Amino acid sequence: MKIGLIGLGKMGYNLALNLRDRGHEVIAYNRSTDKIKKIEEEEGIKGAFSLETLTGSLEGRKILWMMIPAGPMIDILIESLIPLLKQGDILIDGGNSNYLDTLRRAERLKMEGIDYVDVGTSGGVEGARNGACMMIGATEEVFDYLKPIFQDVCLEKGYAHVGKPGTGHYVKMIHNGIEYGMMQAIGEGFEILEKSGFDFDYKQIAQVWNHGSVIRGWLMELTQKVFEEDPSLKSIKGVIHSSGEGLWTVEEALRLKVPAPVITDSLFVRYRSEQQDTFSGKLIAGLRYQFGGHSVEKA
Repeated sequence: MKIGLIGLGKMGYNLALNLRDRGHEVIAYNRSTDKIKKIEEEEGIKGAFSLETLTGSLEGRKILWMMIPAGPMIDILIESLIPLLKQGDILIDGGNSNYLDTLRRAERLKMEGIDYVDVGTSGGVEGARNGACMMIGATEEVFDYLKPIFQDVCLEKGYAHVGKPGTGHYVKMIHNGIEYGMMQAIGEGFEILEKSGFDFDYKQIAQVWNHGSVIRGWLMELTQKVFEEDPSLKSIKGVIHSSGEGLWTVEEALRLKVPAPVITDSLFVRYRSEQQDTFSGKLIAGLRYQFGGHSVEKA
């Protein structure tokens, strides 16, 4: 299929390559033109230097896939795109938008006859490039139309149609809340090891825990990688920025009166990390860099 991709950040750029490698024709647009020129020159992907050029390059039922940060910029972009689209065209939000915003945007576009799809995307930069995990909110008809794309860019069994528009971002929100708690537990465990007085090899421990133990998994694999690169974490400042979805998960838990102490506490630790450096904060910051390319503040 021919797909117009909006946003060439870490995730969008790699998703463009993933789509290209699996036989889809990608036309890429980015607000700053340097990234468009880069993907044209280095990867041979066609670029569009305006939204008009982008939409004009798509025939038939247009598919536009946004990979830009959550917030008001998405609303501005949607209003700019509406005059350039027709009934039946499809607009996908593959970022981490608040599901309440997604519900509102879906209703706004429904009035114009434009189908809105929300795709909660996990797997980090590596997943975007080589096989992502996607939670998709869409009508049955639109999901069926787009299903070949999701089959191509996701790992086997790595995508699901979870419900109507809005549900993809809702499921991804809860996913990220769980992620907060899991990383917090790993960070706290290794901080206890660090304070124990024993001379542990943290990389070795992470490696053995990732082979056959109950807590094995990708985060433990990345923990090993963090300690391979910096055995004592001296180069990392333990500041853990909150990207929003942990907060939204806690807010939803409060709204539904669901006790969620682990996720809530992990959110508070992130706020605390901006005031006080900790060993667990250093490790979690390193983990976030490993799987998502999130910035790390150097000590």
